[in-house]
Amino acid sequence: MIEVKGLVKTYGNKRAVDGVSFTVRPGDILGFLGPNGAGKSTTMKMITGYIRPDAGTAKVDGIDVTQDPVAVKSRLGYLPESAPAYGEMTVTEFLSFIAEVRGFRAAAVKKERVERAIARTHLDAVRTQPIETLSKGYKQRVGFAQALLHEPPCLVLDEPTDGLDPIQKNEVRGLIRAMAKERAVILSTHILEEVDAICTRIVLLSQGRVVVDETPDAFRARKPGARLDEIFRDLTRGDVDAR
Repeated sequence: MIEVKGLVKTYGNKRAVDGVSFTVRPGDILGFLGPNGAGKSTTMKMITGYIRPDAGTAKVDGIDVTQDPVAVKSRLGYLPESAPAYGEMTVTEFLSFIAEVRGFRAAAVKKERVERAIARTHLDAVRTQPIETLSKGYKQRVGFAQALLHEPPCLVLDEPTDGLDPIQKNEVRGLIRAMAKERAVILSTHILEEVDAICTRIVLLSQGRVVVDETPDAFRARKPGARLDEIFRDLTRGDVDAR
């Protein structure tokens, strides 16, 4: 569903992404890991069409993002870090606005899309509240609702549980599991417990390159008995066996 081949992006003298390749299939929750500056956000911005790669290709549902970025965006649900939204709008107003942006302008269709998104993300209790008054957990739910509203086959989620308390994290993880049943999901995170909780695959970047593409079980088997953060540190120090 998502196919990335040889993506490269350079800023000045810094090669932020250096030949990244991987695929994501329906039902996958791909944990996209790496230390700060490893190239995760840059890769996701290229997949979603926010920046152009210097080389390589990214395809979503068979469509090349550089050739038809609008069509790609229609097939993606994107939740950027911190779930940005218009704080003065109520939840219903914001989702109605997103529905119109997505092309659902007939009143009945727009309402159906908004109501379905609210139901899926359990937002009914706060639907009339301004977004700026919501807890961080509810703001994340609003972000998920806008990402799901157009029923995309692919989801790209950037740090979706960052800053949430344990209860909110569990709620968000449950949403992600439910959404992933028929979708391909890329989940960027620096929280390694997220890998154990919901990810079916791991892609680990270090210095702009893929050093791991495997299941969580295979990742743990690299160093039996070690904590995930210990394995993570070893691999991102340039361990030869990781490449």
